[in-house]
Amino acid sequence: MDALVSSVTSADLIDQLRQIAGSAHVITNAKSMRRFSKGYRSGEGEAIAVVRPGTLLEKWKVLQACVAADRIVVFQAANTGLTAGSTPYGTYDRDVVIVNTMRIDGIQLIDDGKQVVSLPGATLFQLEKALQKIGRLPHSVIGSSSIGASVVGGVCNNSGGSLIERGPAYTELSLYAQIDGAGQLQLVNHLGIALGDDPETILTRLQNGDYSEADLEETNASASDTDYIHRIRDIEADTPSRYNADPGRLFEASGCAGKLAVFAVRLDTFPKYAREQVFYLGTNDTRVLTKLRRDLLPTLKTLPVSTEYMHAECYDISKRYGKDTLVMIDKLGTDRLPTIFALKGWLDARLNKVPLLPRNLIDRVMQGLSALWPNVLPPRLEAYRARFEHYMIIKAHDDGIEEIEAYLSKTFDGQTADWFACEPREGKIAGLHRFAAAGAAVRYMAVNEGRVSDILALDIALRRNDEDWFEVLPPEIEEALEHKLYYGHFFCHVMHQDYVVKAGYDAEEVKAKMIEIIEQRGAKFPSEHNVGHMYRAEEVHADFFKQCDPTNSLNPGLGKMSKNKHYA
Repeated sequence: MDALVSSVTSADLIDQLRQIAGSAHVITNAKSMRRFSKGYRSGEGEAIAVVRPGTLLEKWKVLQACVAADRIVVFQAANTGLTAGSTPYGTYDRDVVIVNTMRIDGIQLIDDGKQVVSLPGATLFQLEKALQKIGRLPHSVIGSSSIGASVVGGVCNNSGGSLIERGPAYTELSLYAQIDGAGQLQLVNHLGIALGDDPETILTRLQNGDYSEADLEETNASASDTDYIHRIRDIEADTPSRYNADPGRLFEASGCAGKLAVFAVRLDTFPKYAREQVFYLGTNDTRVLTKLRRDLLPTLKTLPVSTEYMHAECYDISKRYGKDTLVMIDKLGTDRLPTIFALKGWLDARLNKVPLLPRNLIDRVMQGLSALWPNVLPPRLEAYRARFEHYMIIKAHDDGIEEIEAYLSKTFDGQTADWFACEPREGKIAGLHRFAAAGAAVRYMAVNEGRVSDILALDIALRRNDEDWFEVLPPEIEEALEHKLYYGHFFCHVMHQDYVVKAGYDAEEVKAKMIEIIEQRGAKFPSEHNVGHMYRAEEVHADFFKQCDPTNSLNPGLGKMSKNKHYA
């Protein structure tokens, strides 16, 4: 096969891709490709083309052509990943084609909306909007770091999110293509929907929603992480509640990180809450939050929707460098943001090549404009910032509202900790301020380029019984850092820790020391953003990747594994 495909030139392959997807959707210009070949936060590499298929069948034919030509394929949706796993990274032994799936964006409701089928380019925003109309909720909502993240991308990357009762994105029901050990492309239909026997029929029928309840097969396969609500309550367990290399959550599309070509996933949805209430808590003593978690997780009849932690330094950086993100979501809603950020990426790729213009001009302009906008944070949040160093945003629902309010009332007297029940507007802004934190770190680096060496973004899954959760770094690491941004999903014991490394310090050396500390604590990492090219895959994770992709033709090099064919 290798001798045969070696005669397929890049020009020949690009011609084939244009015939399949249309010339307008095959990009070969380096400037135009850059918003696809450069990662949201890190990672960048070369590709011979970016292809944007418009249907599932086009995606299949694109993959067929690339496999026949013995080229590497990197699948990508919104390119919101934080660990460089959705773009090429460095050099490879074969040419790379990026396949961006955002044009294939359908959401299909099945079983009266109790489940959905998501196509590769559908976003969490689209899913949430589709379910609002029928009073249902998705498996995940707007998360820690990503605007416009895709549903399929979340499943492929074990994305964790903030939802305590639902856990990480997971399903055992998917439709995917796999390159087997002999280099042959196979389409595998494990959606639990009878769609036909050949790829063209299966993909065309699914694209068109051409199936009925009679085509839904009986299955015991899970379409969500139904065990998570029990795992998280076990606060004495010596392991994390969730992390990317958990062998119990690596299954076909789930956790495959682009080592399979996923065409669709089937996921559970959930009843809409009748009532919601946000509580805001502040303290200067981390033991207060430890007590809160250990008291409530085992005893509450109704667990909170989410419990989001934020540290004072993170609060300040998000207030200044995440303000425009907060304002845009608040004023424009979420629907338009993916388009806005795609346009920003397109402009960045061009303006950064103009010699007389400063780098990251769009970020600088947006930062300047946001500085002119009045402070949007509610007075009560600002008052807590003046009093306290640690903050918790607790979103409760239904009967859990009264449970949590009763606990807060009897436990905290306003001295060691204080709290208040948010008005709806306060609760919304508190959540958006927390959400904007990760993007704020990226903005900080963009407008302070000369002062910053790099940003280390670590997401860490602490042991469920770990009471000493707040990190204290040794002086030799502290002196290398400009800022530390601590935030996370507290009851899940998943912490996001972003470190802004000062110019003049080796970010990789700092990261190695950080990881050594994390490993000594018995924590797992990454917890929910997958290994990408930033983390070394554990043995169980590496074995799973090899099982998914024996020839190493789809997204090679993940987990710092070999990029060569057959993992040579």
